[in-house]
Amino acid sequence: MAGSVNKVILVGNLGADPEIRSLGSGDRVANLRIATSETWRDRNSGERKEKTEWHRVVIFNDNLVKVAEQYLKKGSTVYIEGALQTRKWTDNTGQEKYSTEIVLQKFRGELTMLGGRGDSAGASSGGGDEYGGGLFGRRLQLWRRPAQPTERSARELLGRPGRRNSVLGQWTARRWPSRLKDGGSTGASGG
Repeated sequence: MAGSVNKVILVGNLGADPEIRSLGSGDRVANLRIATSETWRDRNSGERKEKTEWHRVVIFNDNLVKVAEQYLKKGSTVYIEGALQTRKWTDNTGQEKYSTEIVLQKFRGELTMLGGRGDSAGASSGGGDEYGGGLFGRRLQLWRRPAQPTERSARELLGRPGRRNSVLGQWTARRWPSRLKDGGSTGASGG
């Protein structure tokens, strides 16, 4: 079907340390078990209820496997973007089984550490290219809600005009294309 989308976004905690293994091809894979929780108040009793879902995540991107191996541990809070896939396999008794997993392929998917129980925030990587790519920096900023600088401090610290970001409710620096910062002429105005 044309125009379909298969994208899964999770923010949750690791239930165990990442399992890193090597495939026959020499590629490495990271397996994660991530818990997401939903809480609500029961209308009848007023009691607070919680439901936890467990998700299997498989990472084939070598850069993200390295991040998982070096920085993630049980309790780490992570942001994951991947695709839902179901695979068929045969168990020890010869019976066919099915597993549904969130998969981060070599050039698709994103992993961002958000801190939390493992309190290892700061390291993050995306699957956009060999250097990590992606928009992980902005997402990390959204989730961590940094202190709000004033317009004056944004201008002083960054040496660029600031503007109020209506989504974040804080002052941010405008991003100038590097070719304009260096004094290059493109015939177009930046901003």
